[in-house]
Amino acid sequence: MTSGTTGAPVRFSTTGLPEAERIALWEEHNAEALIGLRCRSLHDTALDATEINLQLPRAHLARVLGSPHVVERPDAEIRRVPSDAVACYLTLAGDAFFYYDDGVRLLRPGQLLVCDADQPFIRGFSHGLEELAVKIPHTVWRELGAPHSLPQPLVIDADAVHTRTLATLVARALPPQSSMAASVDEDAVLDLLVSAASGRAPSLSTVHLTVAKTYIDDHLADLGLSAARIARGIGISERHLSRVFASGGTSVPRYLLHRRLERARTLLSTDGEATVAEVAARCGFASAAHFSHRFKERYGLRATDVLREARARS
Repeated sequence: MTSGTTGAPVRFSTTGLPEAERIALWEEHNAEALIGLRCRSLHDTALDATEINLQLPRAHLARVLGSPHVVERPDAEIRRVPSDAVACYLTLAGDAFFYYDDGVRLLRPGQLLVCDADQPFIRGFSHGLEELAVKIPHTVWRELGAPHSLPQPLVIDADAVHTRTLATLVARALPPQSSMAASVDEDAVLDLLVSAASGRAPSLSTVHLTVAKTYIDDHLADLGLSAARIARGIGISERHLSRVFASGGTSVPRYLLHRRLERARTLLSTDGEATVAEVAARCGFASAAHFSHRFKERYGLRATDVLREARARS
């Protein structure tokens, strides 16, 4: 299982930039961080757009928000900035159109679009957009057993289990507030995308593991959180839940402790107003002493030292 990231999410926004320079700077950022595009704003208004990027070992994730605009990837841009990748766009909000050489597709929130990023296309967002994007190199795409070529784009419906689980996984890694970012299971992201593109059912273990991890993150402050409660919360047996986590190389208690300590370290580093005891309680530890011991054991640092450094920076 490949979990985690190669770095923290990187945020770029046109907000506050000179209006006359926003398009050029947005295009420059996308060419370097994601996929080279030509862009124009609609309604003669300045482009207001934000992109949160996260590079993983085998794929690139992004969350994109923007005011009404159109982007185009013409042949000239493909030659100038080839991507050699498959692009996957999951619409969260706002209808969109996608123009390819075989016609136009209209996309609704929840639908997943998969296409070859080195084939010309035009995308339009007349009411603005919020979407998740995943860029996968062609070499990785083929190694995963996905269709070797995408002569036509694929659109996967919103009610597919692939899209719902994928949206949960990627969105939690790229929240609007970077301090709340969760680690991401790259293998799960890729498995879900390849399953969607190939038309095969995704691994139920992948789906259940993703949903279980989401449930854990949503209930970290609950002192009574246990394998039994997690299993009931997501509708599977406790035995199956244990097998799912074992297949990922860990156990429920170990993963739960790992996430609580990760959350605590984030809070200690960013919330200089909280005390160690308050952070411990917010992360589901019954006692500050037990938390401090586990924290030092895991990170080789005292929680009080991390908090002191955060206060010194503020």
